[in-house]
Amino acid sequence: MFLNRIDKRIRIIMVVLFLFFSFIIIRVGYIQIIEYEKLNKLATNLWNRNLPIAANRGIIYDRNGIELATNLTTTSLVFIPNQIKDKEKVAMEISKILGVPYEEMLRHVTKKVSIERVHPEGRQLSYEIADKINDLNFDGVYLVKEAKRYYPFDIMLAHVLGFVGIDNTGLSGIELQYDEYLTGEDGAIKYFSDAKGNRLKLNEIYVRPQNGINIMLTIDYHIQKSVERELDNVMAKYNPDNALAIVMDPNNGEILAMASRPTFSPNNYKNYSSEVINRNLPIWMTYEPGSTFKIVTFATAIEKKKVDIFTDTFYDAGYRIVENARIRCWKKDGHGLQTFLQVLENSCNPGFVELGERLGKETLFKYLNLFGFGEKTGIDLTGEAKGIIFSHNQVGPIELATTAFGQGVSVTPIQQVNAINATINGGYLLRPYIVKRFLEPETNAIIKENEKQIVRKIISHETSELVKYALESVVSNGTGRTAYVEEYRVGGKTGTAQKVKDGRYMDSNFIMSFVATMPANKPEAVLYIALDNPKNVAQLASIAVTPTAKKIIIDIIKNLNISKDDSGLGKNYQPFEKKYYEVPSVVGMQVSDAMLLLRKFQVEFAGSGKKIIEQSPRAKERLISGGTIRLLLGN
Repeated sequence: MFLNRIDKRIRIIMVVLFLFFSFIIIRVGYIQIIEYEKLNKLATNLWNRNLPIAANRGIIYDRNGIELATNLTTTSLVFIPNQIKDKEKVAMEISKILGVPYEEMLRHVTKKVSIERVHPEGRQLSYEIADKINDLNFDGVYLVKEAKRYYPFDIMLAHVLGFVGIDNTGLSGIELQYDEYLTGEDGAIKYFSDAKGNRLKLNEIYVRPQNGINIMLTIDYHIQKSVERELDNVMAKYNPDNALAIVMDPNNGEILAMASRPTFSPNNYKNYSSEVINRNLPIWMTYEPGSTFKIVTFATAIEKKKVDIFTDTFYDAGYRIVENARIRCWKKDGHGLQTFLQVLENSCNPGFVELGERLGKETLFKYLNLFGFGEKTGIDLTGEAKGIIFSHNQVGPIELATTAFGQGVSVTPIQQVNAINATINGGYLLRPYIVKRFLEPETNAIIKENEKQIVRKIISHETSELVKYALESVVSNGTGRTAYVEEYRVGGKTGTAQKVKDGRYMDSNFIMSFVATMPANKPEAVLYIALDNPKNVAQLASIAVTPTAKKIIIDIIKNLNISKDDSGLGKNYQPFEKKYYEVPSVVGMQVSDAMLLLRKFQVEFAGSGKKIIEQSPRAKERLISGGTIRLLLGN
């Protein structure tokens, strides 16, 4: 019996020991397998330290590979408080260099953290300041690489590109819209320290930063440069409240240029008001478009077979009565009897009232919706507005009449250009876009590419062909004559819209605009330029805007390599206008023979002899009729 009791106790002890060791084994297994990653991370954090290395933000290029937004290498100040021996001295010396209060720097060096980034005072330091800090040779004080965003062309394309904050996060424009693509992944220098934070003499580990994805825009730097230059010139000349321009490829929706004034420098964005830096006028501003809107009414009337532009006529007495309201033409006495092609050429408001009445409100406003008015175009930029179009129950005879010629509706410039594109590209409404490709940061290999997106088909190819012809006729024979370019085919339309304030039209305050298509018969680019309240100039877009547009048109022709073509409509020159002619080559000719070829010009001679050995301007350059050609004579 005694032995049985001992045996029983032994068994109990054995079971307890078995359970105890089983618990230990299970616990060890749990720690080694289940909790290993967590505990290992906690243990590593006790002796592992990371000095951050900032990744470069992705580069933004124009369509030709020109860098529009890039990075400068700067340094950033980092403290490891446990390694700083004399905290008061470090705080005092560095506060002097950075020009910040001693108390603020002391707060950084005494913080109970493993690593303290000095923000914002110690971010993006100049080389001069970084060298001063480095010369102090303090333990626990580190300077690490940091990238600073830089825009090499300063104000060029400012509203489109946007800007980044001090932490390299996009705050507006492309920088904000595509921030997740442009932002890279930071790297680090990993080193080891003891429990007190002292650096151990163990191998360091370098974790390479991953730069952000590069982006190629649809923008053409050379066309953008032309647009920016001419906007600056027109601001200086006419002092408008603001100015804007867009150049777009009507065949695919690519934006070739976009700019507005006032503008800002993304490199120094803190020096500007929020209204200036956040308002990208070509997509944000809304206003009554005026006569450039007539292109849409004109196209709709042709499409719905409400007019034959060559044979149907309209008599303009200078006004049209609609519900006891007198709607005037810009020409006080009217244009008399005209075809409807001439109604567009002359930008005759009463004629477009007639077209609006022929269409009726249901059809006209249905097509305005189809052309994209009243909704965003979907361009890949932040801040796009929708504009305002009358709802059907708000449209009476006067609203129908004014809408037909571009007053009483509110549109954005990008809507206006996109709709006009649809009238000349065969009838397709497209989604405009400004990012062409996403590129791998190391090799610039294409990762992703944006493509043409058709929103819907609106008008027929035949209607589109007639609109293109009509716009070329406006430049050859109508209000757009000052945009005519010899030996090239250019289409266009002027626009002058009275501005509204508090529900009333303002006196002597207009938005003047011009839209151009080039070449007119097969457009590769559409230019839209608008001036808000230009000063000290006649209240006609043909005087205030079109000459500026012509300078940009010539640059577009050059940069897109548009070929000469004199098969289009010749210009109907007015008595006060002078023609341009191509200068012939007369080098090597006798003076008498050369003079027969130079009858359209004034001629000045230098030197002596019987033959011409040099001429200025050179052959094939264009010179105004009566201009001077200088000839150098010799034997």
